Amino acid sequence: MASQNKPNKKENQNQQQSQKKDKINTGEAVPALVEEVIGRTGFRGEITQVKCLVQEGKDKGRSMRRNVKGPVRAGDILMLRETEIEARKIRSSVTKGAYS
Repeated sequence: MASQNKPNKKENQNQQQSQKKDKINTGEAVPALVEEVIGRTGFRGEITQVKCLVQEGKDKGRSMRRNVKGPVRAGDILMLRETEIEARKIRSSVTKGAYS
């Protein structure tokens, strides 16, 4: 009978994971201005890393790194779903196509 009252470890882990996901999701997109293009990343160089300035929301005025897929240049506006997670810095100085 004691096993019926005791909560399952798997259930607790699932609840904790769902709570973490809920904290990050803000619900609406937040505009961010692209300040500079830092470089290319990704296995084939298809991702561009940029530094952007958040325009609205709780992180207004924060400058952060983000990875962007598709064409982007300085002055563009990105719509960010969340502003809490920042991209890692590009470690390699070699960019796609510049091996010489």
